[in-house]
Amino acid sequence: MQHVFPTYNRFPFEIVSGNGFKLTDNKGMTYLDFTSGIGVCGLGYNVSKLNEAVEKQLGKVWHTSNLYESSLQESVAEKLGEAHGMIASFCNSGTEANEAAFKLARKATGKSEVLAFDHSFHGRTYGSLSLTGNDGIKEGFGPLVPGVSFAKYNDFAALDEINDQKAAVILEVVQGEGGVVVGDASWLKAVEEKAHEAGALLIIDEVQTGMGRTGKLFAFENFELNPDIVTVAKGLANGIPVGAMLGKKELAKFFGPGTHGSTFAGNPLAMAAADVVLDELNAEFLKGVSEKADFIKFLLEQKAKNIDAIESISGLGLMVGIHLKETVDVSKVVSMLQDKGLLTLSARGNTLRLLPPLIMPASELMAGIEIITETLENILVA
Repeated sequence: MQHVFPTYNRFPFEIVSGNGFKLTDNKGMTYLDFTSGIGVCGLGYNVSKLNEAVEKQLGKVWHTSNLYESSLQESVAEKLGEAHGMIASFCNSGTEANEAAFKLARKATGKSEVLAFDHSFHGRTYGSLSLTGNDGIKEGFGPLVPGVSFAKYNDFAALDEINDQKAAVILEVVQGEGGVVVGDASWLKAVEEKAHEAGALLIIDEVQTGMGRTGKLFAFENFELNPDIVTVAKGLANGIPVGAMLGKKELAKFFGPGTHGSTFAGNPLAMAAADVVLDELNAEFLKGVSEKADFIKFLLEQKAKNIDAIESISGLGLMVGIHLKETVDVSKVVSMLQDKGLLTLSARGNTLRLLPPLIMPASELMAGIEIITETLENILVA
């Protein structure tokens, strides 16, 4: 690609079509997809209900701006936040959702300091990048937004960093880009309690973990947490760009007219898709995700015992990390799996990351796991 900035190391093929949980490239090869477009297409590809909803809206109006009321926005916001007493501010991406959360936390508390965690990922715009615990992607972009400090994830010593100077504490209950690291339940609860005791807002980034990925609509529900602000994007509209910041209803007074906005936020096409996605992610569907996830975790853990290349398995729901030995190059494993018709991802810590569509049947999940384990069995470990 000669006319696009080289900000990605792209694989040498183009995905040109998809159906269900399979994708086809420009060379005619079909793949079993264990990526969901990096956690986006949870309901798969070419979904008839989504296609119909977007096509119907396409025939009405594409864009009107946020100067007028929107019944679609109201419907999506209610389905997203009502169960937790939250209202929504829409945007176009996960990083924008975290920018909004950063702004709201400072304005609502009158304080500027925020505590984040090492190896976290919250986005690449300046505020979100400042909250991200990955120095490598910050190089050359300083100075960043001041007032952000970092503590070690899953470490109880981090509680000492939460004080009455903090506007907020932001975290992911499962660090995806950070290596599919699951938060310890007692630690997460302790962080919540200490934050609220100190008068700091708890922000939970659900950009990758939300929309059913962990078997719950939001991952924090697995730990019975009570966040003040939640950010979502990725799977919300199954591929149409959209994001949302959810906040407790009592925070509404701090985000009044003129305090925040976005030209394209809550776009009718995105809202039409999101409305269908949220209807599909009902209790029965999410129960099925959990059952499939439990099955896959058990299968992987059993097979991993006899594979030298695997260090450990982590994850929650259909968000799985296969941590490889240092002598095994995860990027080469990803390429080897592509050659065998399976798309996967990598993450920090030499981790093979799996984010299959939530609709994928157990039989196909098992088939993908077989491809992965057979590949890893044949890799020589020094």
